[in-house]
Amino acid sequence: MSSYQKEIIKIKHRGREIYGVSYMPNSKKKCPVVIFSHGFNGTNIDFAMNSDYLAKNGVGAYCFDFCGGSINSKSDLKTKEMTIFTEKEDLSAVVETIRNWETVDQDNVFLFGGSMGGLVSALVADEYVEEIKGLLLLFPALGIADNWNERFPTLKSIPDTHELWGVQLGRTFFESIHGYDVFDHIGEFNKNVLIFHGNQDEIVELEYGKRAEKLYPHAKIEVFPGEGHGFSDAANKKVAEMTYEFVKANI
Repeated sequence: MSSYQKEIIKIKHRGREIYGVSYMPNSKKKCPVVIFSHGFNGTNIDFAMNSDYLAKNGVGAYCFDFCGGSINSKSDLKTKEMTIFTEKEDLSAVVETIRNWETVDQDNVFLFGGSMGGLVSALVADEYVEEIKGLLLLFPALGIADNWNERFPTLKSIPDTHELWGVQLGRTFFESIHGYDVFDHIGEFNKNVLIFHGNQDEIVELEYGKRAEKLYPHAKIEVFPGEGHGFSDAANKKVAEMTYEFVKANI
């Protein structure tokens, strides 16, 4: 097991700043890297265990806080200013920045997204097919637009603010996905995709993961029996191991 450097690295773009933590192996040669995107109201810490596991095994990682992505975010913006598309801009800026790091093998940059971060990672992968080597999705929230459009069927029905799980969302969040079909904007990514999904997920139905698997030319879904939206420690450990195996198999 080699040691690694853990460092806070901030990325500026569009007049805002992203707070992130890099986990880079102490290696003379450039290494592959996995960019982790957290879910709704999550932070970079959500994937600290996964990043530690990768870095100890020679694969770099970068975990960051989406701008306005959480009440605990260390990045800019308020939660009321965040949309799926501001998060997409954040992740795109991260991809463009990290590919140019001296320690990173720019041909081997992978995206890993959990829940809403999975949706955002899938959207970004479709626009950065050349730059991204592989995509990993952990119970990706591909139903977000469907769910909210059902809840607020007309633009008039959208409130100025709406609280979800203790997080204040602004009108812009809902307006930006009004009439938006996620499945029209994913599936072009033609490299390998690995989807992790529990069969007891009550937030994002397993059907969404299965539908994504069919849509991508090279996707595989790993169904975790008994797991919900948020995995047990044992399942998370398996995800970390499978992420490492996926990177190794694809570089």
